[in-house]
Amino acid sequence: MKTLPGFRDFYPEDCARRNYILSTWREVARRHGFVEYDGPVLESIELYQKKSGGELVGQLFNFSDKGDRQVTLRPEMTPTLARMVAARARDFRKPLKWFCVPQFFRYEKPQRGRGREFYQFNADLIGEASDAADAELIALVIDVLKEFGFTAKDFVVRLSSRTAWQKFFAAAGGEAAREDDFFQIVDKIERMPPEKTGEALGALGVPELTADRVLAFLRGGEPGELAPVLENLQARGMGDYVEIDYAIVRGLAYYTGVVFEVFDRSKNERALAGGGRYDRLLALMSDGKVDLPALGFGMGDIVLENLIDDVPAARERRDAWMAQQRACDVYLVVAKAELRLDAVALAQSLRDAGLRVDFPLVDTKVGKQFQAAEQLGAEVAVVVGDEWPQVKVKTLATREEVTVANRGLADWWRTRQKGV
Repeated sequence: MKTLPGFRDFYPEDCARRNYILSTWREVARRHGFVEYDGPVLESIELYQKKSGGELVGQLFNFSDKGDRQVTLRPEMTPTLARMVAARARDFRKPLKWFCVPQFFRYEKPQRGRGREFYQFNADLIGEASDAADAELIALVIDVLKEFGFTAKDFVVRLSSRTAWQKFFAAAGGEAAREDDFFQIVDKIERMPPEKTGEALGALGVPELTADRVLAFLRGGEPGELAPVLENLQARGMGDYVEIDYAIVRGLAYYTGVVFEVFDRSKNERALAGGGRYDRLLALMSDGKVDLPALGFGMGDIVLENLIDDVPAARERRDAWMAQQRACDVYLVVAKAELRLDAVALAQSLRDAGLRVDFPLVDTKVGKQFQAAEQLGAEVAVVVGDEWPQVKVKTLATREEVTVANRGLADWWRTRQKGV
């Protein structure tokens, strides 16, 4: 039996890598004043059919449940968040600064950086329309990646504006009803041959909308409405992390104003993160009853882990964190079988004091017990043997030994940790 295509087993070491990413996401989000929330893993398919656009709907893990409801495993979080906020908008002080680290599911072809299940860091800021909100969210993206050990030499935030593209499309004579089709073309323009781009644009029925004109606007790179966001980020010392790139429009239909994606400078990976404004989504979700400006982004774990593996400084930081996540602090070596129950009682008292403690469940040679202590990454091995009711404590890294009364072992450990 094998895992399904695009799904992953998390053995202990894999789980530690995942937990490193999730814990870093949480730490930096809280540092920026964001609070955590979550929603159901199963949602009505209607939530995505109307709110996210056709491409995402084609990637849903959807089915009919036992109540004959059309449901799907969640492929993203923004529609769920919009539904939740619309339901209780009056209960929260604005702006809302919420984040989550859920697991998502999309039925698409597995490839490097993309699976059919993945974890994602989502951060959203709701109830603030100013440029400062856009800058605050982008600053969070940058700080998260810096916390992993990346620098401006490793990644870049590519900033764009859907509003600018909307004005461009309207000025060329495009109809609002075909706007999303136009955005889909722009989103793929750098990956399509010029003749394919021309054909796709021609299908929109707008004679002035030529490939040359679209590419000229794309490559113009004028700051426009993005200037205040850039100034805010430069004031934070983050200017080197951001560039204007009008090729970024984001594929989902609900985006409105400022949008961005984050890429590694080496161009070996897919986008590390992406997001932007979705100012009309809450009104759409609540039939106009709740109308709040909003913006957010998502950052997936698969591409991020690939980049951590590729960048030495980031890899070393992760490995140092993992080394601290040892299975136990103290390993009890039971050197005399008749003292086993005393060792069990000692282990429980140390666990009650908050230490991570392990010991052999059956009688085992002392040498093998020390090997187990090493393999589990224990800091010290405590020998329960001839010295009882005292114990011999051996620091495994230095081989230093001291003798401690068993009842004072927890206090000895605390004193030791303060001095480390």
